[in-house]
Amino acid sequence: MTIRVVDEAVSRELVDEALALESAREAFIAAVTDGTVYPVVVAPMTGIGHRFTVKSGSSGTSAVIKIGSYWPGNDVHGLSNHGSSVILLHPETGRIRAVVEAAAGNGFRTAAADALAVQTLAREDARVLTVVGTGHQALYEARAAFRVRDFERVLVAGRRPVAAEARAAELREVLGTSAADGGTVGVTIEATSIEAGVRRADVVVTATNAKSPVIEADWVRPGTHVSAMGADGSGKQELAAGLYERGALFCDLPDQARAIGEFSHAAPEAPVTALGAVLTGAAPGRADAEQITVFDSSGFALQDLAFAEAILQRAGDSTG
Repeated sequence: MTIRVVDEAVSRELVDEALALESAREAFIAAVTDGTVYPVVVAPMTGIGHRFTVKSGSSGTSAVIKIGSYWPGNDVHGLSNHGSSVILLHPETGRIRAVVEAAAGNGFRTAAADALAVQTLAREDARVLTVVGTGHQALYEARAAFRVRDFERVLVAGRRPVAAEARAAELREVLGTSAADGGTVGVTIEATSIEAGVRRADVVVTATNAKSPVIEADWVRPGTHVSAMGADGSGKQELAAGLYERGALFCDLPDQARAIGEFSHAAPEAPVTALGAVLTGAAPGRADAEQITVFDSSGFALQDLAFAEAILQRAGDSTG
């Protein structure tokens, strides 16, 4: 049996926001219908700062194992510190049928979950987007969110003002705006403090590695949607726990969110709804224009499965 391999160079050329968003929708629905996921394995390598995670799952068409790695210092090898490899198993034989390397694509995949939550839960008239975080993922989050709402202003906030300014300038280039006029396509992009950015926002996206809250509950206005994208392991936390008491809580996988996600800091009795249940109509989403909605994404293997399948499909189409 031939194993299909899509390496990093090829997947980087094939991935875009549209592919990532559509595959995310498929995965979130599968999570509440015919999909199965298994406990996440987090494996730190003692003494050297390296870490990898293993996520696995299955659907009616395939089984998947996703290996995510964090190897500080990879820049000396000309490589990203973050790696992502998806292994697909044949449903009839259990043998490997495909391997997709997608370290660059993982940024699109992560941001697609955020975009799907914004599309599903944010107010239709949301016009101000605040991105909290100045790492590379912030660019993906902003670009993905722009696909689902007509934002007029983007605020980039971080704990280091210089980094926020730099990321805002980069975002102007990515979104086709210029620093000179503040937005040739009618979008203003500027750096700000975290508190000021959150207080002005209709939609807040956090993309940090914080281990203590960077957002206080009383900064968030009624009607705001918050996507917390950074807490994907024990000990991480971006939002003050008081915010959970003010809003309706949504996530990719409720059990996983309570175990390793942002909602591991929520009260055990706090109701948490799977976003897939909202997409299928099995559960309500936003109740009204004043409600605060909070989405917690810790990532799950079914999204990697759908994402890898879409890349394989596009790779096949591109080769005829």
